[in-house]
Parts: sequence; C-alpha cells; structure tokens
Amino acid sequence: MNNIVEKPLDSSRSLQLLSEISGEEPLSQRELSRRLGIAVGLVNSYLKNLVSKGFVRVKNFPSNRYAYLLTPQGIAEKSRLAYQHLSYFTNLYTIARQDYRDLFHRLEASGVREVVFCGVDEVAEVAYLSLQETGLKLVAVMDDERQGDLFFGLPVVTLADGLRGVSTPVVISSLKRRDELLLVLQGMGVAGGIIFAAGATELKSV
Repeated sequence: MNNIVEKPLDSSRSLQLLSEISGEEPLSQRELSRRLGIAVGLVNSYLKNLVSKGFVRVKNFPSNRYAYLLTPQGIAEKSRLAYQHLSYFTNLYTIARQDYRDLFHRLEASGVREVVFCGVDEVAEVAYLSLQETGLKLVAVMDDERQGDLFFGLPVVTLADGLRGVSTPVVISSLKRRDELLLVLQGMGVAGGIIFAAGATELKSV
C-alpha cells in the first residue's frame, strides 16, 4: 500500500484538476492550464500522475485531440481530497488563530498599542479576529497586490504608502507569503525590530 501523503499544495492542485475534469465539458491540457493558472507542463505532470493511479482516463477525439474523464476511483478520490482539504484548513485556522492571539498579547504586554498588517489573504482575516481579543488597534493594511480593496473597513494600500514614516510594529499577516513579504520589507529598509509574524519571535533584519 502506498502511504505517501501529498503535500497540501499537491493535494490542492489534484483536487482542482479532478474538480475541473468532473464537469460535462471535455477539457484540454491548455484549457486546464488556463483555468488553474499553472503551466501546461505542470498540468501534464499532474495528469500523468492521476492517470497512473487510475483516477483519470484519457479519451481520444479526431484531429489528435484528447479529453480527460474521471473514473469511479477518481470520483472517490475527489471526495477524499475535498475532505482532506477542509480538514487541513480547519487545522490551519485553529493554529493561526492561537499563534496570532499569542503574538498580539505579547505585543500588548510590551506596551504596543497599534499595529500594521502586511499581506491580505484568508489568514489575515484570522489575524484580525485574534486582534479583536486584545486592546490593539489596526491602523493600516498593506499589500501591493490588493491595493484599493477594503479590509474590515480599512483601505488596503501599497507597502510604499503604508510604510511612509511608520514606526508601528508591522505584522506579516500572511502565512503562505511570509518569507516573500519579509524580504520585501527588509529590502525597503524596515527595521527588523518592528517586523513580527505569528508563530515566531521578533524577526531580525539580516
């Protein structure tokens, strides 16, 4: 029996592929690539893996065209991955909620009264919920990719605008982009002593 557990990203991609393939419309690799936002070569790699496991079968069409269909095993696998995916994010929510709560309590105990968020995604929303359990105030939200959006009533601004003259602690409010945002902040000259992230102590500039 194969006991290898897929990484969350791998299982998420597999679930996306199986979900797309489960529709009535026959889809090419190029169309799957467009819908999932990943390279055709990566789609091909995932499909080969799913075909080898018996979850997907290939159907030939005239003019050398191919479509991909779910097998009964593939339908069962899609359900399993959907449940696994839900469980993963439930666990992520629980852990992130506690980690951010601990971080904000530490900041509050050290005399901090205001924070800035850097990074907007589903984890940032968890961070905001944890923030409400403290006396801290969120004064700005930064994310170059989400500029102009609203985050719980606050406009999302670019990092350049949000960091202008800031001395308030900056909390990295995204787990999946944590390392990327840390490097960007450091590259913009933000002092390591005011950069914080859930599940970590103070992040020092290098």
